[in-house]
Amino acid sequence: MGLWIETECGRLLVSPGEIAVVPQGFRFSIDLPDGDSRGYVAEIYGAHFQLPDLGPIGANGLAAPRDFLAPTAWFEEGLRPEYTIVQKFGGELFTAKQDFSPFNVVAWHGNYVPYKYDLQKFCPYNTVLVDHGDPSINTAPTDKPGVALLDFVIFPPRWLVAEHTFRPPYYHRNCMSEFMGLIYGAYEAKADGFLPGGASLHSCMTPHGPDTTTYEATIARVNAMAPSKLTGTMAFMFESALVPRVCHWALESPFLDHDYYQCWIGLKSHFSRIGLNETNAEQTEKKTEALE
Repeated sequence: MGLWIETECGRLLVSPGEIAVVPQGFRFSIDLPDGDSRGYVAEIYGAHFQLPDLGPIGANGLAAPRDFLAPTAWFEEGLRPEYTIVQKFGGELFTAKQDFSPFNVVAWHGNYVPYKYDLQKFCPYNTVLVDHGDPSINTAPTDKPGVALLDFVIFPPRWLVAEHTFRPPYYHRNCMSEFMGLIYGAYEAKADGFLPGGASLHSCMTPHGPDTTTYEATIARVNAMAPSKLTGTMAFMFESALVPRVCHWALESPFLDHDYYQCWIGLKSHFSRIGLNETNAEQTEKKTEALE
């Protein structure tokens, strides 16, 4: 359901499928005009979100600056008899009461401002022949090259055309922690059990990748896959060089999937030993024959 976010710079109407960013230090309140709403929230420490350096991609791909929408100034006065301000400082929450609106701002100037973005406006990049594109096309730079305090990545509808390539996200592990959620539809790397509104957490250096069902189905047709299109899906990922701590509320939730690990049971190797036992001389001879 939608959100009305009131800020000192104005109001934002955020619809399903959109994201909103409220910079550090801003006072804001959230109303639910359509009733109860569920979603995902991330708090970043020590840096601000910024668009990635596109490098050789150019200036017209991924998320375009023109699609990030900021509010117009909006003035509130005398709508409520009392306001309670909850402020976070030094890891603690403090409250204060006042009899005037924190949103009584008639104008603002600058670029430090709340904004929203429609995920449908994202222009994904993909390979047009073989292999996967470098993951850096999906991430934003931070103050330390190679890692990020927090990246926001999405997996939107898109065409898959790579030949002789395992198209779903491949098995990997790295120094980042990945919190992934499914907004709607189905996720290409999980055939069962990953439902909209759900999430998974793979901490740094934890191997992970597609489930067994997806892996086997893809391997069976990897050399004869026609172009296909992912439709009706939207997944996202918060990726961080920091290690998140899971709160007790989440660990004790009745919705916790204690059997998540079983999605990888049954994985087996499809590598062939043909050619692995050749001597260096045999390999050199083949190379010479090929050159001749």
